[in-house]
Amino acid sequence: MIDTPTSNTSGDNFPPKSDPRRHAPATERNRAAILAVLRDILPCDGLLLEIASGTGEHAAWLGPQLAPLRWQTSEYSRDNFPGITAHLQDTGADNLLPPLHIDTTSDHWPLEQADAAVCINMLHIAPWAATCGLFAGMGRILKPSSPLYLYGPFFQDGVPTAPSNLNFDESLRSQNKEWGIRSLEDVQRVANEQGFHLEKIVSMPANNLSLVFKRPLSSPKTG
Repeated sequence: MIDTPTSNTSGDNFPPKSDPRRHAPATERNRAAILAVLRDILPCDGLLLEIASGTGEHAAWLGPQLAPLRWQTSEYSRDNFPGITAHLQDTGADNLLPPLHIDTTSDHWPLEQADAAVCINMLHIAPWAATCGLFAGMGRILKPSSPLYLYGPFFQDGVPTAPSNLNFDESLRSQNKEWGIRSLEDVQRVANEQGFHLEKIVSMPANNLSLVFKRPLSSPKTG
């Protein structure tokens, strides 16, 4: 079963109205596999920026296990802020930071520097411009050699596509013509334009991939 979006269109389970927390079932299915990859690629400390924190569940579960690395949440939709904050407060962890408003397509982010970044299940439920802006913004705030981690479904040239991914892509595009599973090669092209190179691909459960990008010390941006 493929991961589902963490937006209001995904069929998430909503708690009573007095409780702002939202729950995406995919989080429990993928979080252990994601943690295994992150432990291998992230610095031990510093500041990690999460783009598109969604429900906040990934931050709340992953962040405390990666301390003392500080986990900075962010979201485009301010409607998600109360739920993210509630999940973070539930943990009692002191390395989790309340959400910032970040529109990846903007040239101005409310953060000047980070030591690592993650973006989980965003690219396919956002316009393509958000992917382009993601790499442009990361080119501004990430130091060379700092990891940028992406997770989600991708199409790959020469690799058979699982029927579940094809069905998921069709469902996404029926909801919003600007959504859809992205081609890995297209993502790489945009990354390369900002000086990032794909260093690692890890196959994940439910026909997803973990992608690790870095901007080498010796390679200036080409875009």
